[in-house]
Amino acid sequence: MGIFSLTLDSWGLKVPLLNHNGATMAAKKKTPKKTGIAKHLDKIIEGDCIDAMKALPDNSVDLVFADPPYNLQLGQADLTRPDNSRVDGVDDEWDKFESFKAYDAFTRGWLAEARRVLKPTGAIWVIGSYHNIFRVGTAVQDCGFWILNDVIWRKSNPMPNFRGTRLTNAHETLIWAAKDQKSKYTFNYRALKTANDDLQMRSDWEFPICTGAERIKDADGAKTHPTQKPEALLHRVLIGATNPGDVVLDPFFGSGTTGAAAKYLGRRYIGIERDKTYIAAAKKRIAAVKPLGDEALKTQPSPKAARRVPFGTVVENRLIKPGAKLYSPRGNHSAKVRADGSLFVKDGEDEIQGSIHKVGAAVQNAAACNGWTYWHYEAKTGRKPIDFLRDKIRKEMAG
Repeated sequence: MGIFSLTLDSWGLKVPLLNHNGATMAAKKKTPKKTGIAKHLDKIIEGDCIDAMKALPDNSVDLVFADPPYNLQLGQADLTRPDNSRVDGVDDEWDKFESFKAYDAFTRGWLAEARRVLKPTGAIWVIGSYHNIFRVGTAVQDCGFWILNDVIWRKSNPMPNFRGTRLTNAHETLIWAAKDQKSKYTFNYRALKTANDDLQMRSDWEFPICTGAERIKDADGAKTHPTQKPEALLHRVLIGATNPGDVVLDPFFGSGTTGAAAKYLGRRYIGIERDKTYIAAAKKRIAAVKPLGDEALKTQPSPKAARRVPFGTVVENRLIKPGAKLYSPRGNHSAKVRADGSLFVKDGEDEIQGSIHKVGAAVQNAAACNGWTYWHYEAKTGRKPIDFLRDKIRKEMAG
């Protein structure tokens, strides 16, 4: 019979564990089991999207990106090119529903679960074509989401309309919605503006459809998934609507575009997919992705997240001295800086004084003005917006 010792922690004793020969045995360290959302991170759950989402905790996901079935209603006839070759379109079983009513019930089912797992600060992006996006949009609103934007993905290389009976379908629509009207959702405004050459990012995006090396294909050279999305599209969505470390859920994972983009950009992903072929292709694809480093993942901070710096602080730090002149973008207005950070303009007999915003609005006869971008100072390389000086102070504050 073996001889075993006991470890009596409450008495402060640590007695070694002995085997039946009296030899000391090393205690086995138990790896703590992952619980909650942690056990699903960076994994693909095989199964039905609604059932799989029911296993996820409430308020556990930062973003949902969904590319649901289009419900194309193609019927039985094959689509052919002018040379009578068959078009490899979407005719898979997962895209077939017996009626609009059945499709609507399915849509509301997965949207309800998606909303449940989203954090209060979370948001959803749903992409679709004219076949389904209007029905999906209605369901999005009915389920309690708050629509922020619709985005048009304009395809630079769309598939032609081979029959010549309709316009070439050259775009798809994305709906971006917060969990509810009061959600403080993530929007990296400045990062997207920087990516767009310092112009506000618009709601019409141009990307090519997947072709060439990006297109995932099987051993026979056939495309693995009929509706694979370009990784560049997901890159923009994730840069604009998430931060490094955020959890991104894709309930229709397909060939893994969301997972590949998430891993590359330092986000965590959860995929749900029921097709074993798609899962195998996605795993292989994601395994080959090399994540960016922390330094490369840094983006321009959004104005809301940036530390508040009043114009008076710029003057106090003598980056602009009292008495200096500031100019409008076209140089048709000028104002003098005072020691308290206010501006002063003398226009004939009229005198205008106040903050950079108030005076900027007054000289333009406008209701409001962003003084940081309106007023410019004289630098060695020419006139620059005073916002440059604010950014300089923020960097010094950050150390």
